[in-house]
Amino acid sequence: MNFSWFKWRYFLYLVIIGLWFIWFVNLRVLNGASLMAPDCDKDIENYPVAIVLGAGVTDTNQAGDIYADRLQTAVNIYKKGKVSKILVSGGYGQKNYDEVTIGKNYLLQAGVAPADIFLDHAGFDTYDSIYRAKNIFNISRALIITQEFHLPRALYLGTELELNVLGCSADLHSYQGIKKMKQREILARVKAWLDVSFGISLKYRGQTFDLNGNGEQTWE
Repeated sequence: MNFSWFKWRYFLYLVIIGLWFIWFVNLRVLNGASLMAPDCDKDIENYPVAIVLGAGVTDTNQAGDIYADRLQTAVNIYKKGKVSKILVSGGYGQKNYDEVTIGKNYLLQAGVAPADIFLDHAGFDTYDSIYRAKNIFNISRALIITQEFHLPRALYLGTELELNVLGCSADLHSYQGIKKMKQREILARVKAWLDVSFGISLKYRGQTFDLNGNGEQTWE
């Protein structure tokens, strides 16, 4: 009986330490919320580029609701002259799943100039997207566009990777399943903290690009 209690006691200690660690890390990452713009539809400084973080697409190869709102937010800011370029970052790990090309097509249909659209096909998660924005696309200052629940993590990664960033919320609608997304974000913040703390290197690097050039060179 005593031995059993001994084991359970230390198991309880580990659970408490684990929960404290998750709480502490989330607190650190949530500090990124201080860099969210109160309203990106109103006056904000000009930025050289808006980074649109990829999200789900539909079975018919259209941007899902969350992704479409990120893209539309970028379009709105671009048309107001607040950014000169748009970098769409996402993954295409499967033959029929290509977030960035779908994003590109959305931007083109919305009237964004082809030369101003840059694509990052290897932004498989938020860390990869922000890391590659700095090291592959040589970005030092940017607007980051995603939903409010995701912005603190994205902005935390931006500041930790030494980017000058401001966040723009893309919450144009209510979203189905948002509660589960917010719950998953708790562990995603822990991963972001670990990625930064251990300086995770990228699996795919590739050639570098200059935002002063033509974005069409990144489409292939």
